[in-house]
Amino acid sequence: MRRESTGSLFGGSDEPDWAEAADPGPSADAPLAERMRPRTLDEYVGQEHLVGEGRLIRRLVERGGPLPSLIFWGGPGAGKTTLARLVAGPSGAKFVQLSAVLSGVKELREAVAEARARRARGVRTVLFIDEIHRYNKGQQDALLQAVEDGTVILIGATTENPSFEINSALLSRSRVATLNPLTTADVATILRRALDDPDRGLGSLRAVVAEDEIARLANASGGDARVALTALETAVLATSPLDDGSRPVEPETLVEALGRARYAYDKGGEDHYNLASALIKSLRNSDADAALYWLARLIEGGADPIFIARRLCISASEDVGMADPQAIVQASAAAQIVQLIGLPEGLYPLSQATIYLANAPKSNAVKRAYFAAAADAAATAREPVPLHLRNAVTSLMKAAGYSQGYRYVHDDPAARDEMPCLPESLRGRTYLGPDDLPGRVAPGST
Repeated sequence: MRRESTGSLFGGSDEPDWAEAADPGPSADAPLAERMRPRTLDEYVGQEHLVGEGRLIRRLVERGGPLPSLIFWGGPGAGKTTLARLVAGPSGAKFVQLSAVLSGVKELREAVAEARARRARGVRTVLFIDEIHRYNKGQQDALLQAVEDGTVILIGATTENPSFEINSALLSRSRVATLNPLTTADVATILRRALDDPDRGLGSLRAVVAEDEIARLANASGGDARVALTALETAVLATSPLDDGSRPVEPETLVEALGRARYAYDKGGEDHYNLASALIKSLRNSDADAALYWLARLIEGGADPIFIARRLCISASEDVGMADPQAIVQASAAAQIVQLIGLPEGLYPLSQATIYLANAPKSNAVKRAYFAAAADAAATAREPVPLHLRNAVTSLMKAAGYSQGYRYVHDDPAARDEMPCLPESLRGRTYLGPDDLPGRVAPGST
């Protein structure tokens, strides 16, 4: 699937007569998110680290002319496709768009061949590939020569970490720009523009949405402008006009348009922490069914999967600890995998770790031991380190008795029981009982 447009987004074209007609823009019946796509950087919302004064993308747009190959990495609805079009526009190059979900090597080769013919006539080509991480190694390799010799200027968009999903050879020829999730304020601004715009937006429908509902919808969208705009459009179209032509959109209509689970979840509010607390306490109580339920509430509500993974790692040490040392391995592996693949697939390792932690034997020995040691550390903060435990790195230190009496346990196994390692005032203090470390024999026992 290929979509092409000619010349600058700001008007004018250097394309010769043989070229296809310019892209007229989205049709009136296109989805709201497509109709409201920014046409200039002044309309673009968010990503100030890229488009702010003096920043990389703004400089590229203002400079015009040749472009480097770029990889835009960011979550859904963060503005990757829009930014690609805005960057390409002033260059006067033909903008060719491919979807890695719908195209393969055949379409790639055709696009490159057309770009090569176009270049011979003095026109450059910006090849934008959406979801570029969906291409396998062979498909990505097919791009290398065209990018290397300048036949195409590649702009790729990906929701996955380019370090893992893009070939190193292709990555080395591109500049990676990371797009952050849009803030709640960013999304609210986009929603207000859509409500006010009579030409591309919903202004002609005279929709009325309370300001607090705009903020709530913006927050519930999870930084995805497309999700927020789609829900807004659905809610407005589902609202019948009054006699005066206005459409007051009810909060319940917005809830239904976005999805009740997602709308109910407030990632910055009390419910966010209540759900996380319910998950951890269910794990602690070895209730795998309840833990999975609260996990699903978090995921389906739009919680950050890394936030969930961090909580699982804490639980693995705080509530399982040495009762099953593999618990923290499971939790940390789930965290790494989620960082690698994201959602939705990341729900599987998160679920696996949740089930493992819920069924693991429980022990809070690590927590108890640390805080008992911390209390003693605070009470004896002025207690000197015993001389035999200090390193004697100078002759003066040796003369002062540093390291004297130290016994190397690998050569002297009896040192384990006979050489004290606590300060004088704490000799004999224990923080761990014999049952807190499975497989370990308590000092002095046989």
